[in-house]
Amino acid sequence: MNPDFDVAIIGGGPAGSTAASYLAKAGMSVAVFESELFPRPHVGESLVPATTPVLVETGAFDAVAAAGFPKKYGAAWTSAETRGVPSIGVHHDLDFGTAEIMFVERDQPGVDYDYTFHVDRSKFDLILLKHAESLGAQVFSPVRVLKADFDSDPELVTLNCRLGPRQVDFTARVVIDASGRQTMLGKQLKVKVPDPVFNQYATHTWFEGLDREAVGFDQAKADYIYIHFLPVQDTWMWQIPITDTITSIGVVTQKDRFKAAGTDREEFFWNIVASRPDLHGELQKCERIRPFKSEGDYSYSMQEICGDRHVLIGDAARFVDPIFSSGVSVALNSARLVAKDIIAAHESGGNYSKSSFASYEGKLRRAVRNWYEFISIYYRLNILFTSFVQDPRYRIDVLKMLQGDFYDEEEPSALKAMREIVTVVENDPEHLWHPYLGTLRSMTPA
Repeated sequence: MNPDFDVAIIGGGPAGSTAASYLAKAGMSVAVFESELFPRPHVGESLVPATTPVLVETGAFDAVAAAGFPKKYGAAWTSAETRGVPSIGVHHDLDFGTAEIMFVERDQPGVDYDYTFHVDRSKFDLILLKHAESLGAQVFSPVRVLKADFDSDPELVTLNCRLGPRQVDFTARVVIDASGRQTMLGKQLKVKVPDPVFNQYATHTWFEGLDREAVGFDQAKADYIYIHFLPVQDTWMWQIPITDTITSIGVVTQKDRFKAAGTDREEFFWNIVASRPDLHGELQKCERIRPFKSEGDYSYSMQEICGDRHVLIGDAARFVDPIFSSGVSVALNSARLVAKDIIAAHESGGNYSKSSFASYEGKLRRAVRNWYEFISIYYRLNILFTSFVQDPRYRIDVLKMLQGDFYDEEEPSALKAMREIVTVVENDPEHLWHPYLGTLRSMTPA
């Protein structure tokens, strides 16, 4: 029996649309089933340079660049820390409360631009989906995939979909789950596992009229992404330019803290931001132009990310924390990697067994494992993380990780140095850095 499509993709976000673009360019018949009607708002608005080669390869870069999104040349960290942090084993002229990096400081293979973008995800995601459609992918929206049937036919997958008031079946040789944090197949196959340590919760909105220079370094760096350390355990705030005048602001903390507060999203947001009076004062001058939204269920993994005739990519495969803007990068790069395996399987006769995804699985698990440890160490180091950003011995290697360049090496060397220092500090209660450690403790591979 001939299937309706070679490949069916659940989800039309960046992961799904990018996979569709690669596969359609290779001449495969592709269907994308998206449950929402685009454009729609979405969190995860700041890109890292590792997205650039993928956008160039699929041919979407020019459309993204033409959309007029703010260019992102770097990242910065600020803190209200007033304690004198001892400079133990690092460069001596450090400000532990602030740090900054520029992407141009390190050449990245395949990246010919010294910037990436901050994006309005409603526009960005639509651009990528329309691009996939222009390459030949068929987009069905709004259509919700209810179930994937792997048993009725040993060579095909049947997707049972809700289309308006009706349920319709479509068949494909292989299905890609790019459903994001909905993790459609992860739930159906019962392979989703909550992270035992990270249980993050975000409250976010958009503000009009924020004076970015007042809460940043200077005019030249006002449009960087800013990560503001807050004097609340394991809590930080993002600041992302969306337009010249609109800024995305979000607070990320442990979910238990929100539960314990017993307040609504708005009150919780302002109470947390009030811990940094400088930021609170500037935001109070602005106009909030979107309702407060919350994101939970952030941190999870999958016992399996591929199997016979199915594979999971992007957030559907793994998500830890939004701290380093890795979400869209993992989405696009996981789509790139899985597309190579699917195209190879297609060209060699159409064997989509679990073994056909071995290259994808190995590279993605290694990359996400490194991201996981990087994020874990960041939370444990807390403001001490800025020491590695500034120290010339580690700066370029840390920058490599911040660029999202994780897919070719077993382990960035800075991770080893960071891990060793954390271990030393943890094991010595008398260490001068011990009082500055964060409370989250997880060094378990992803």
